[in-house]
Amino acid sequence: MARILVVEDEKDLQDVLSYNLRQAGHEATLVETGQEALARVGTETPDLILLDLMLPDMSGIDVCRALKSGPATRHIPVVMLTAKGEEIDRVVGFELGADDYVVKPYSMRELTLRLQAILRRRSTPAEGNGVVTFGRLRIDREGHRVWVDGGEIGLTALELRLLCTLHDRRGRVQSRAVLLDEVWRMSSDVNTRTVDTHVKRLREKLGDAGGYLETVRGVGYRFTGGPPDDDDGSDDGVPGPPRDGSAKKPPKTP
Repeated sequence: MARILVVEDEKDLQDVLSYNLRQAGHEATLVETGQEALARVGTETPDLILLDLMLPDMSGIDVCRALKSGPATRHIPVVMLTAKGEEIDRVVGFELGADDYVVKPYSMRELTLRLQAILRRRSTPAEGNGVVTFGRLRIDREGHRVWVDGGEIGLTALELRLLCTLHDRRGRVQSRAVLLDEVWRMSSDVNTRTVDTHVKRLREKLGDAGGYLETVRGVGYRFTGGPPDDDDGSDDGVPGPPRDGSAKKPPKTP
């Protein structure tokens, strides 16, 4: 059983969501405003939040931003519920760290299955208690922290999800369409330049470890043990670490 906070001001939807969540074995708590949601989370931490974007007192985007910027609440999964289905709305939501985005009207069966998938992923023990090390990188998934050569760098929730997705599938090429589906939960019909832009930004933040993210021209991206064989294989030409994942620099030519 999961404790789910439902932030929704429409009474009919409150009743439908509450009934179906309880039928699925969950405990549902209902609030109508963003301020109520933030106050409730401050006293009782839910396992998941269903968040409507159109609230009477503040935008659900602002509620999500507040949740994801707080160390005590950033780990709580947020599923956005909204009548807005434009690409920009979904991009903003995922940039802030939302775990899923469901457009009204939606099937309660589909929504319940999505929630179960998110809750199941969170209940699965992560490698090394959520901390993984690869060469120059150290990633603390649960703490939302990343270090390169011992120095911490700041990543957005979406950038962290992109990095972890590529790392978990290291050695295998991930197409832009697959990354849009897995990281953004968006259709491949959306302009795939979204992926390219975020990979480039992630490489820049990773600095010397940016070479772990290899561009496979015409296909997508791959997390590798070192930089591409051809220096031109990367969209932005950022050099990377050696293929064995070590931090050693090549010897100077006499």
